[in-house]
Amino acid sequence: MTFALPIDDVLDAVCGQLAAHKRLVLQAPPGAGKTTRVPLALLDAGFKGRILMLEPRRLAARTAAERMAETLGEPVGETVGYRLRGEAKVGKATRIEVITEGILTRMIQSDPDLPGVGVVIFDEFHERSLNADLGLALCLEVAEALRDDLHLVVMSATLDAAPVAEMLDAPLVTSEGRAFDVTPHWLDRPRGQARLEGAVADLIRIAMREQSGSALVFLPGEGEIRRVQGLLEGSFGSDVAVHPLFGAMDFAAQRAAIAPAKTGRKIVLATAIAETSLTLPDIRIVVDAGMARRSRFDASSGMSRLVTERVTRAEATQRAGRAGRVAEGHCYKLWTRGEDGALAAYPPAEIEAGDLTGMALELALWGATPEELSFVTPPHPGRYREAVDVLRMLDALDEAGRITAHGRALAALPLHPRLAHMLVCGGSGAAELAALLAERDILRGVGSDLRLRMQALRSPERFGNAVQRGALARVRQEAKRLKSRTKGSALSLGAMAALAYPDRIGLRRKGDAPRFVLSGGKGAVLPDGDALAGARLIVATDLDGDPREARIRQATEISEADLRATFGDAIAWHELCLWSRREGRVLARQQERLGALVLEDRAWQNAPPEDIAVAMLDGVRQLGLNPSPKAARFLARARLVDADDWSEDHLMTSVEDWLLPHLGGVRSAAEWKAFDLTQALKARMSWDDAQALDRAAPSHFTTPLGRNVPIDYSGDAPEIAVRLQEMFGVTQHPTVAGKPLKITLLSPAQRPIQITMDLPGFWASSYADVRKDMRGQYPRHPWPEDPTEADPTLRAKRRKT
Repeated sequence: MTFALPIDDVLDAVCGQLAAHKRLVLQAPPGAGKTTRVPLALLDAGFKGRILMLEPRRLAARTAAERMAETLGEPVGETVGYRLRGEAKVGKATRIEVITEGILTRMIQSDPDLPGVGVVIFDEFHERSLNADLGLALCLEVAEALRDDLHLVVMSATLDAAPVAEMLDAPLVTSEGRAFDVTPHWLDRPRGQARLEGAVADLIRIAMREQSGSALVFLPGEGEIRRVQGLLEGSFGSDVAVHPLFGAMDFAAQRAAIAPAKTGRKIVLATAIAETSLTLPDIRIVVDAGMARRSRFDASSGMSRLVTERVTRAEATQRAGRAGRVAEGHCYKLWTRGEDGALAAYPPAEIEAGDLTGMALELALWGATPEELSFVTPPHPGRYREAVDVLRMLDALDEAGRITAHGRALAALPLHPRLAHMLVCGGSGAAELAALLAERDILRGVGSDLRLRMQALRSPERFGNAVQRGALARVRQEAKRLKSRTKGSALSLGAMAALAYPDRIGLRRKGDAPRFVLSGGKGAVLPDGDALAGARLIVATDLDGDPREARIRQATEISEADLRATFGDAIAWHELCLWSRREGRVLARQQERLGALVLEDRAWQNAPPEDIAVAMLDGVRQLGLNPSPKAARFLARARLVDADDWSEDHLMTSVEDWLLPHLGGVRSAAEWKAFDLTQALKARMSWDDAQALDRAAPSHFTTPLGRNVPIDYSGDAPEIAVRLQEMFGVTQHPTVAGKPLKITLLSPAQRPIQITMDLPGFWASSYADVRKDMRGQYPRHPWPEDPTEADPTLRAKRRKT
């Protein structure tokens, strides 16, 4: 018997609007019944062809297919079936096919016009997985170019659906839903430093004591689930069963977790797998740890890492709603009411935070760029270029960004392009390693060495409780499935790993600490005491993604012979001159390199002077111009004429243009300090410009004795320093370009006596006092009463005999 669900009220509108517009956005809250009712309604309404419905998770796909088949009174595989990676239950009569999201991309790439398919439904689109975004963009292109009869439905629970409907130019149908009330319970004060698992276990005990019914507990991952499960042992009687629920479990264990409790109550410890598309009928209590685990791609390191973050309000609402599916319920939150207001509204779309390498390969296979397709959220151009660079590194794309034959082979494999490249090129042993690297770590607490994981895969009994049995079983199953894709003799473990991660081959730096430079240019470090700490060459297969210096969580050693055999074409000798900031000089080296790795290094004898000069420019950029007094005077003059062209900033940005031809023989900080810039600076000027400068700001003042005295333009006014006696007879104050010179008058001992910008005024006023002082100090020098009538001189009086 079929019972009523909130979605039933809008099914006629869904069918009518889809028939009229061929595209539809359906917004319905959790528990409304959209996953199981909409496909059946479309089938009953007579939509032609198969109905494909995408689900983000394997468990949801199986469960949805089973419930729809049960509604029809049939086994799965007849009218309703499902297709997952490596598993399918469909037949010739199948009209509704529930698939995981990556399956759709493969179907479109194989048959772009989707023959026999009439409707494609994107369920739980609010999760914004990368495969769902890509699948929708491809379907829109198929509908525009090949199949004007293809119908598209986007279904969402918490997403703000209006922008999606606008992008699709589709009507929006909303189901209000009739969820039962859920009473929230917040902490009285913040959790502080208390461990997550212990705090969650305590909250579960409180909830189970205060409320009736079974409980659904949300935790970020399998590790936390296992630890909370251990903490709950002995907390309840035999009438309370505790079930873990996470994506990597086998389906039988998942089915047992979501099935109603046979007797008594149950506690389901679940990841985000239980947020959507599943109804657990006997759940009256939700305990929310308030954390979610997401994959984040760090463009600066080129690595993805799992991060544990606070849930968003949308996720918290979705989780709490699980307690009110069939009756009133309660949600216990591991945060305070005050903290609730600080939660972000929605989680980021995977296209904003995830690794785009697989998507870039699919688009290259499709023959389109992101700009040519309609994405709800377009990929970030910089991060997309990073993904394209990885594919070029794997020979999946050519330099123009077109897919190669090798790239087509990689796209056909159900693996990340890195692992697919290794599977294709790594020989018969690559299947086990690909399966191992695609799964979570099968060993705990044994260090980083990947070789130990391979040994555990074949002889797990040697490692006792360190083996993660569930992960081990999944790796073995996947390796068996991939084995048929390999050919050729097996390479070494290090060589196979290097094929997948050619940018993460590490060369140990000099020193005691196990620090490595990676071939991609980043730095990485092993924990002290790790078994691989003394290795010269490694391949890092798992890092924490720290952009400054990543911690290596998993790696394997590679011999230099294997490295050369695998990457011989990419290893080459390079001759380079570079400025060493540490040594303060130009180093001329010949290096054998693989990417950023220097396998051999030796001095480059007889390096060309022009190469040394180019490297010295980097030293100039570090040390600054450091002009001599002569060059400083020239710069001061030039800046009077054109301050911008002769500014320090402009000269430094254009240093390669004007300084490079004059740097011959300069290769160290000491030699640069002794270098006179004057001639290089003057060479920036044409002859006409130099003449104009001399007229506007002459470099010297010619004294009455014909001696040239440099003019200093660095102050407020042009300035000279000259012996007082040398200016005898001057009755008009000297000027430069119409401005009076600032004259520092010096004693015979070259000490300043007076500064003046009015020499006639000085003769008429202060000179008399100066004369009295100077006659006493320098009696052998002339000090006439009337300096305006005296002859200029630098001589002393002759001694009387």
